[in-house]
Amino acid sequence: MSAHAPDATRMLDTRGYSGPTIHATNPLHLLEKPVRDRITTSYYWKEQCFALNAATLCDKAAALTCLGGTYSVSQKPTPFLCLLFKLLQLLPEKEVVLLYLRQRDFKYLTALAAMYVRLTFEPREVYAVLEPLLGDWRRLRRRTKDGGWSVGWMDQWVDDLLVKDRVCATQLRKLPKRMVLEDLGVLEVRVSPLGDEVEEIDADEEGDKGSEDDEVVEVNGNGHSADDERNGLHG
Repeated sequence: MSAHAPDATRMLDTRGYSGPTIHATNPLHLLEKPVRDRITTSYYWKEQCFALNAATLCDKAAALTCLGGTYSVSQKPTPFLCLLFKLLQLLPEKEVVLLYLRQRDFKYLTALAAMYVRLTFEPREVYAVLEPLLGDWRRLRRRTKDGGWSVGWMDQWVDDLLVKDRVCATQLRKLPKRMVLEDLGVLEVRVSPLGDEVEEIDADEEGDKGSEDDEVVEVNGNGHSADDERNGLHG
């Protein structure tokens, strides 16, 4: 873990940066410059993120009431985005990040850790670590760009992280398709937890189709159905 700095100035200095890197770049540069500038000049960053470490950041994340990127006309950064930036400054050990992710008491800490994983882990790890959360249905509030609110669920949030290129005012690093990694032998084929139910539904549909095919209409030599003949509809 990097030593604490009062703010992000030292790490944002582009003149001969020699600190730790993520994906061969300065970790703070994983967020775009306009977003970084809005974060470091925001009230929340200056007042609430000062002197945080990997432990005390949990308290701030536990107090979060929504996730989101920037909002309103002035594009203010949400506390969620500020804490993500702080995580990129602190660079906690993977074991710590996984503790954030897998605890069950604070859902926004889980959501925050999930986005950090998406930004910093390698593709194989991203899928392996985040996919179990596709079965997590805790409800989340999100601050929208216009300053309003929307409601979603943890599994939707994780799905966005896996399939979208941009979330919460952040351009995500391109993630190879899961099928590609499966073909390369990097990942095992994922078995959906709904697999048995889907198979049962398919079997029921095939059974219904078979029943429909079995309903053959009896036709006589005159081209009329036997039911019509019996009912006297044709002379």
